[in-house]
Amino acid sequence: MSQTEWSGRHAGKDELRARIWALLNSERASVGDGTGHIPDFVGAEAAASHLAQLDVWTQAQIVKCNPDPPQIPVRLKALQAGKTVYMAVPRLQDERCFVKVTASAMQAKGVPLREAATVKGALKHGRLMHFDEMQPIDLVVVGCVAVSHLGGRTGKGAGFADLELGMLRELSLVRLATPIVTTVHPLQIVEADELPMASHDSPLDWICTPEGPIETHTPYPRPAGLVWKSIQPEQFDSIPVLNRFTPM
Repeated sequence: MSQTEWSGRHAGKDELRARIWALLNSERASVGDGTGHIPDFVGAEAAASHLAQLDVWTQAQIVKCNPDPPQIPVRLKALQAGKTVYMAVPRLQDERCFVKVTASAMQAKGVPLREAATVKGALKHGRLMHFDEMQPIDLVVVGCVAVSHLGGRTGKGAGFADLELGMLRELSLVRLATPIVTTVHPLQIVEADELPMASHDSPLDWICTPEGPIETHTPYPRPAGLVWKSIQPEQFDSIPVLNRFTPM
């Protein structure tokens, strides 16, 4: 089984992620070897196009999106549609742990939107933000390694998405009802019983694949904020902004 930087926190999810990474590689559905990462997948642009047809997308003006490669087409479509994009800083290493990117700001700088949609371009040309500078978010886009039709999800095992959402909910920048969506390859969809959900996990409302959108009608609850028992001790050192919050 593939061992990654974050292996060992949940044996079942470790095994599932390893299986999905190997499957994507063997079926040549991955763009490069995605092991240890949110895997870039064949058809990511088509999946983003299906997402852009949903009401939750068209009604959203402020979109939070993960920084991973398979969601570059999502970030690009958001910028092209005039939406504000908040992208998490990789590994949340900066006190200003989100970067704001808008088409108007990029056009003023002469930066092509395709460049601004990449993590390198966003970090170079976007504006790093403190939480108190951010507006409430209308739609959350997360990266996934595996998902289920009931809205279960797992990322690469680091827990960054859960921390981001927990902090944003603590500050009322994300509501419990804020839609959460992802784009994945169909091979990343597994049975619900293969994907256990923990108290800190936020389920998906929509899954978009190159074949079309899937509404999950998820039965899983969402955490109201940070779930302190799930936070690893070393994360307080590696994620400075966590220390702004007080455990309940």
